[in-house]
Amino acid sequence: MTHDIRKLHPADLAIHLDALTDILLACVADGASVSFVLPFSQAEATTFWLQKVFPAVQNGETVLLGSFLNGELVGTVQLCLGLPANQQHRGDVSKLLVHPKARRAGLARALMQALEEETRKRGKVLLVLDTRSGDPSQRLYESLGYQVAGSIPGFCKHPTEEHFEATTYLYKALD
Repeated sequence: MTHDIRKLHPADLAIHLDALTDILLACVADGASVSFVLPFSQAEATTFWLQKVFPAVQNGETVLLGSFLNGELVGTVQLCLGLPANQQHRGDVSKLLVHPKARRAGLARALMQALEEETRKRGKVLLVLDTRSGDPSQRLYESLGYQVAGSIPGFCKHPTEEHFEATTYLYKALD
């Protein structure tokens, strides 16, 4: 099993649209708290990539990284750089997604390490993210050196159930 992390350039986006859509759909169906709730259609997932992410990648506000397992795109994460003038020293981590069929292979960790390296190359010194409180992703982030800044109760609706959940904000100062 071989895997590699690649930056997805604007010219690559259309080629990977179906895989990106499939990853997002599978993660939401599996209960990922990534802004969407069930029912969540293929059309909604495709629209997210086409209208939100692809334009941000094309104009340089977002860096989209992909994780490929045996040549198949199975994971992704976004480095959001389109921040206000007083926050140009940092980036936001968004939508760390690994298809459920490819989990437990270290891909999320590899994506985050690649994102941190990309952030450093751009001269940024701080990363910020939020995740559902207590989620396995929170443990991953903390194992990578992210520090908890605080939590907000009732921040978002659970993707598959009828209740609200807390989110935890984390940050990492890069050396």
